Amino acid sequence: MEDTEAGTTVREYRTEELAEAAGIPVRTLRFYRERKLLPPPRREGRIAWYDEHHLARLRTIAALLERGHTLGGIAELTAAFESGRDVGQLGELLGIGWSEETPVRLTPEALADYFEGEVTPENLAASLDLGYLATDGDEIVHVSRRLLDVSSALVREGVPLAAVLETGRRVRAHADAMAALFTELISAHLPKDALPRLRPLAKSVVEAELSMAMDRLLASAQDPSS
Repeated sequence: MEDTEAGTTVREYRTEELAEAAGIPVRTLRFYRERKLLPPPRREGRIAWYDEHHLARLRTIAALLERGHTLGGIAELTAAFESGRDVGQLGELLGIGWSEETPVRLTPEALADYFEGEVTPENLAASLDLGYLATDGDEIVHVSRRLLDVSSALVREGVPLAAVLETGRRVRAHADAMAALFTELISAHLPKDALPRLRPLAKSVVEAELSMAMDRLLASAQDPSS
């Protein structure tokens, strides 16, 4: 423990204690320190002391690794953070922007299991072209857990994957148009930095309009006079 000038006590950890708190081996902690993913510890003789900021950084690294980011990308993020870039730039650096989507790392075998024989060279090419899939060494990264789950559910129901991907391409064109409409609305009346904050409103409008459109289609299909 260390007392600050304000009289509050800061929790400090030795190397082994920090590794245990973060749930990682000591050798991994030392590797992260060598890669400059962690700021230097406070030194007291030969003892290295870490604090809650180091623990938070380790938990952030674990979360980014779980989302499919590489240590190299995380190192760039760390360097960018320490040089004062803002959140938008950091997200752009890691390829996640303001996205709420969670990437999924898959082996080729796991991808095949998701789509039950529909993983053909043509469908792979279409998925790569759409940006749904990317490769990272021997692994495949799907850009969105939600899109992966919906696509595989449709295939299990009997919809060909090629048709799902073509529909995805058409949906993207409409989604881009709706995003442009909302961006133009906000940009015309509010400061530029309002767009990220008001993004959930656009999502709510799209979900509500899509839900009502589906209701109208279902009602029309059930109306004998139509």
